[in-house]
Amino acid sequence: MAAKKTVPFVVEAAGTGVAQQLTVAGENQHVFHADTYPSFGGQDAAPSPLSYVLGALTSCNQVTGSLVARDLGVALGRWTFRVQGDLDPSVIAGGAEGNANFERVSVSVQVETDATPEQFERLSSETERRCPVTQMVRRSGLEFSSDWRAVPLGAA
Repeated sequence: MAAKKTVPFVVEAAGTGVAQQLTVAGENQHVFHADTYPSFGGQDAAPSPLSYVLGALTSCNQVTGSLVARDLGVALGRWTFRVQGDLDPSVIAGGAEGNANFERVSVSVQVETDATPEQFERLSSETERRCPVTQMVRRSGLEFSSDWRAVPLGAA
C-alpha cells in the first residue's frame, strides 16, 4: 500500500502587539499583514485574522469549485460570495468561559455557469465536500449554512 502524499503549507510570521507580517514560504513567497479592530487592541491597519478565515472560505470554495467543474465538464464564469461569521467577543476580548469560535457562519455563492440544475447541485455539494476550509469550518461545530445560486454564463 502506497503512503499518502501530503503537501506542506507553511506560513511564517512575526509581529508586535496584535499586528503581524506573515510570509508564505516557498518558491514564490507572498507577504501579507494582519491586524485587528481598535476594540481588540489593534489599529485596523490590515484585515483581522477572522476576516482572513472568512476570506479563505470564499477562496477555497472557488478553487475547489473550479476543480470540480473541470471534473464535471461544465464551464464557469464570475463567482461572487458573501460570507458572514457571527462572533460573541466575550471569550476573546473579555476572557469569559465558553467557545471562542464563531457561533455561526453563512455563505452565499453566486456563480455563472452553463451547468444543468442537476450538474449545479453536484457542483455545489461536491465543492463543499472537497473544500478543506469548508470542512474545517463545518467540523468545528458551529452552525453552518450555505446558499448556492447558478446564473447563466455571461449574465452576472
